[in-house]
Amino acid sequence: MPTDDDVPVVLLHGVGLDRAVWSRVEALLPRTASAIDLPGHGAQPPLTGRTDLAAMASDVLARMPAGQVHLVGFSLGSLVAQQIAIEAPERVRSLTCVSSVCGRTEDEVAAVRGRLEGASADFRGSMERALDRWFPAEAAPEPGAESSGGSGPGSASEIEAAALREETRPVLLANDPESYCHAYAVFATGDAELSPRLGAITAPTLAITGELDPGSTPEMSRRIAERIPDCTVVIVPGARHMLPVTHAEELAGHLGELIQRTTH
Repeated sequence: MPTDDDVPVVLLHGVGLDRAVWSRVEALLPRTASAIDLPGHGAQPPLTGRTDLAAMASDVLARMPAGQVHLVGFSLGSLVAQQIAIEAPERVRSLTCVSSVCGRTEDEVAAVRGRLEGASADFRGSMERALDRWFPAEAAPEPGAESSGGSGPGSASEIEAAALREETRPVLLANDPESYCHAYAVFATGDAELSPRLGAITAPTLAITGELDPGSTPEMSRRIAERIPDCTVVIVPGARHMLPVTHAEELAGHLGELIQRTTH
């Protein structure tokens, strides 16, 4: 019979990315981890038509390790993970929602629809705008830090942001534009579908996002906690959207705490 230490971690990435976004976190986990490409991403065939959360979740379920898993979803991957936790609760030992959207307001819906329209009209420009949101040219200082230290031109934080932009850009641009838009449409609408159903999730849950994430805001993580009965919220100071690459150690640490709490 499998032991608690045998329960693997399954990692689902965000829209336009692939399983490699998890490489830093995987290296820090003291147990088996499987990062899975979402439908239409990475090594999976491009999406050629409209899809939905149910179809994406079914596809991922078929490729997950057998038995229970600690399920971790980032951005779009978080919505897919929530769908799995609702539809197949026996497969999910714990759920971690990283940089997840939830219950978008009218203004937030309008903003994400605008980004979807922008991707349809100008795919490359849309990818550059995503990089601007994730890795701004001027990295914000940590809360409480001296405004004159560590955030000027050529600072370590700014150089790191530039390096991460260059690391991420070819992954985004490798997407088939039509496939990307089909996946982004699920991201843009999936939270409205899931929001009234989150109360059915029974797995212990962590909702974690960056303090400065403009799309998957701290308030959205709090909305998740309002809906899922056993949910802890963590807001990472000074962080933006790409927690798996910018704050891998902190993310892995909180994930480890959740896993430890769910060990029988």
